[in-house]
Amino acid sequence: MARILNIAGLIVGLSALVTQFGLTVPASMATGRSLAGSIVFYFSFFTILTNILVVLVHMAALFGAPRPFAQSWIRGGVAVAITVVALIYWLLLSAIWQPQGLFLVCDIALHYAAPAIYLAWWLSSGTDGSLNWRHIPLWLAYPLLYAAFVFLRAPISGEVPYPFLDPEANGWPSVIVTMTAVLLTFAFLGRLAILADRLIAENKHSQSIRDNGG
Repeated sequence: MARILNIAGLIVGLSALVTQFGLTVPASMATGRSLAGSIVFYFSFFTILTNILVVLVHMAALFGAPRPFAQSWIRGGVAVAITVVALIYWLLLSAIWQPQGLFLVCDIALHYAAPAIYLAWWLSSGTDGSLNWRHIPLWLAYPLLYAAFVFLRAPISGEVPYPFLDPEANGWPSVIVTMTAVLLTFAFLGRLAILADRLIAENKHSQSIRDNGG
């Protein structure tokens, strides 16, 4: 089952990322961005970056490479991040973004299908009981670095990838509150991930003892 989920996740993730790239870049260039600017625009979305991480973890589980993505703390951190992707899209973006055609297919794949497959795999086969609270600051570094990228890029590009991160439209107090909420969500989900990792590992250990007649 683990291998099936990894294969499914890899196929869904790669297909959606490649298709989204093929849709986004021409559409972006049609608005006046250069080819290079359109490629940077594509990679400026947290959803895209996180789904790339998901694909890399699936690859590491299937093929043993890239090796860093086989580490438990990275697997757990990606589980937290892809859950945040799904939650933010559902809560903040789904009502204001109405994609059609292939854009809709990619939207569903990247925001719902890929997260669901990854979490199903992680909860069933990706845990080992090694996560602890020290990993939470490492996981929080990801959204913080992303926010730094967004706000450093904004004066150059004149845009931000998500409306709730736009200080021109919403004001800095609103943006700061939103970012704080995102970080708290990361921390809360990180704590849940650590708890799940521990409970699943204990359950597997108990099951192993029972199976061996202990």
